[in-house]
Formats: sequence, C-alpha cells, structure tokens
Amino acid sequence: MPPHTMSVSPQPAVLKFETHPSRTLTLLLFTDVANIEDVRKHITEARDPLFSFLNAATVADVFSLHLSGHKSLVAQASGRMVTKGLHTELAYNLSSTKHIGESLKRFGVTETTKHLLVARFDATPEDVAVAKNLVQGQEVNVEQLKELADHKLLSKYYKIPA
Repeated sequence: MPPHTMSVSPQPAVLKFETHPSRTLTLLLFTDVANIEDVRKHITEARDPLFSFLNAATVADVFSLHLSGHKSLVAQASGRMVTKGLHTELAYNLSSTKHIGESLKRFGVTETTKHLLVARFDATPEDVAVAKNLVQGQEVNVEQLKELADHKLLSKYYKIPA
C-alpha cells in the first residue's frame, strides 16, 4: 500500500488540568463495539489497568469529561471522593444525580452500548495499548463524540426540556 493511502489510527485525546499540572486524562473513542460483554467483564473483575468505560451516547462533549475529571481530582486530593475509585468518580461526576448506582447505570456500559468512550487518568502508552486490545471496535477521533451523543437521552438525564 502506498504511504499516502495508509490508514492511521487516531491518537488518543489527552486532557490536562491547570489545577493538577502533573495529572492527565487520556480518552479513546470506539464505535460499533462488538465485544461489550468482554468489556463489562473487565469492569466487574476490576482488572489492572483500571479505566472508566463510558457509554459515548451519554457524553455530549469532551468539556463535560474535562470538568468531571477536574472534580474527580479535587475530590481525590481533598479525601472527599464519593466512590471507591478515581475512575468510578469520573462517571459519577458526569451525572446530575447523587446516587452512585444510578450514575453508573446512566453513564456506564450496558449490554446495549454500541459506542464506547474509554478514559484513564495518567495513562501510559502500555495502558493505551491494553484499552485498544480489549475493545473490538472502530477507533475514531474523540472529536466525533458530539455526533454520537443521544441528545434525547441527555435531555432526560439532565432534565432539560426538549
């Protein structure tokens, strides 16, 4: 294949935090995920490395993840996390509800999840490789998140009139 026609895998998005300059949040976005049950098994077995697996349809924009990441890091630094882990805290902070279980149901992975957003704080290249090997789907640029968002569902979750 000539070099100009080679497909290049999208680069993960890496968010930085002004208030926590040594911390990052790496994001990978996958569409048409074929092995969602394997991903769910990874979650329930809490295998290392830990990730936050999110239903991409429930995340409207990278900004909301950046904000959720910031809130999670602040909670961790102050010893006031609501959940047991930083990556769970990320999903919890996306939600407008203060019920952990409901937050994870809304923003986490379900058996019907088709598009998956994978997030990891302070990810190494090896962590990114693990995520890419785990998820069987088409990796796309994180900028496509807006196109995958289910605005009707988001309106319901955030109680925004349609």
